[in-house]
Amino acid sequence: MAQKSIVILISGSGTNLQAIIDAVADGQINASISAVISNRADAKGLDRARQRHINAVIIDQNEYDDRASYDQALIAEIDKYKPDLIALAGFMRILSEEFISHFNNIILNIHPSLLPEFKGLHTHRRALEASKKTHGASVHFVSNELDSGPVVIQAEVPVLATDTEGSLAERVLQQEHVIYPMAISWYIDGRLEVNGNTVLLDSKVLHRPVLWQANQPVISEQR
Repeated sequence: MAQKSIVILISGSGTNLQAIIDAVADGQINASISAVISNRADAKGLDRARQRHINAVIIDQNEYDDRASYDQALIAEIDKYKPDLIALAGFMRILSEEFISHFNNIILNIHPSLLPEFKGLHTHRRALEASKKTHGASVHFVSNELDSGPVVIQAEVPVLATDTEGSLAERVLQQEHVIYPMAISWYIDGRLEVNGNTVLLDSKVLHRPVLWQANQPVISEQR
């Protein structure tokens, strides 16, 4: 059986990309990374791909007049690799309905909040402003509504009285590097699937996301 293929989309430094690359290298994820594609030519994550001899592709958003034409070019590039999974790793663009429909149910994203809280940007600042006691990250399938697809797994991080936006972001990011490769490995191994808004893990419906507690490294489906 041919090894499964992943395409990863990035816009920036690529720390989640690095976590996925490392998980592939150590056998946690039984797949190959066919390409890393960035919408920005200066994305440092491209260097991470090149260092591992992974195809590093730039589709510069500044060269396209609108989102539709950009996404058509992105679709055409991704189709070359026939991926089993597309992983968004800090890809800072809203994808069109055409793109999401074309790659139906094979797009995963990592978002730095406990969805449905704090969709969009500046999640750590907003968590602090809201005096949240718990913050975290979520891995979810991508739908047409921003940060609203079915959630697979979440990592909880306690908000400390001494936290700044930067310190909270750093601790959340550490947990992103744990749960994102985990969710990808489940998908690649055939353990994880989605049907509409229903997520199944090991053929069982997830009525709520799997919970990974940062201060207690065990997986629990209970809350």
